[in-house]
Amino acid sequence: MIKPKFIIKDIKKRRLRKSIRKKLNGTPEKPRMIVFLSNKYLYTQVYDDISGEVLASASTIEKEVKAKLKSTKNLEAAKVVGEIIAERLKKKKIKQVVFDRNVYPFLGRVKAIADSAREKGIKF
Repeated sequence: MIKPKFIIKDIKKRRLRKSIRKKLNGTPEKPRMIVFLSNKYLYTQVYDDISGEVLASASTIEKEVKAKLKSTKNLEAAKVVGEIIAERLKKKKIKQVVFDRNVYPFLGRVKAIADSAREKGIKF
């Protein structure tokens, strides 16, 4: 039986996520910063894998972020999300993170999030 193309892509993404998660691990001193891109919004969260809790998060779905932007899915939105997550990490006194780009290549919006967080003082 022939599988539809979207199912094959989903299987490949799951396999890639699993292999990435084997290599990356977040600790309380150096938590994991996860990036997720949807068709409408951008999301980031900082996660401690040992305790299993989210330490900070930012997305373009938040009202104060939406008010600043024309579009919630472009490069400008990615820069704003990177700055916000960096500010929230500074409040929690977290200076270093492990960057988990998920299944996305390190280009465009993913790179913009990382670069803007770096500019605000977060080390990867």
